[in-house]
Amino acid sequence: MKYPELKNLGVEVLSMSVDSIFVHKIWQQNELSKMVEGGVPYPMLSDPGGNIGEVYEVYDAESGVNIRGQFIIDPDGVLQAMEILAPAVGRNVDELMRQMKAFQKVRESKGKEATPAGWQPGQATLKPGPGLVGKVFEQWKPDKTS
Repeated sequence: MKYPELKNLGVEVLSMSVDSIFVHKIWQQNELSKMVEGGVPYPMLSDPGGNIGEVYEVYDAESGVNIRGQFIIDPDGVLQAMEILAPAVGRNVDELMRQMKAFQKVRESKGKEATPAGWQPGQATLKPGPGLVGKVFEQWKPDKTS
């Protein structure tokens, strides 16, 4: 579980479903605590009726459930990224960690740096601007460090 790493990055993790808090409690006791020692350590929120799910466009009214979505919201409350997957496909927590570090790197630079596709912490970043247009391939190499 990457939750401690996310907390160390200053990330707040929440889960939400249309299930009641009572269903969450039973799910935590009977299922999640067997998969994760002590159960999931972050809040499980209830969205009866899917009102919040509708706002984030993950509520499936026909089945009455919120489909799985992952949302990255910055400290200013701005949605920076979203990923919605079919229920049969699991999420990649390592990719979430990479994205969080990339968003934080860009935020810390106040937008003076950009992280290209596949960027990993410690790798070089790009300096956005007119001089970068058509020259990304010259300036960024995946194995190049900052």
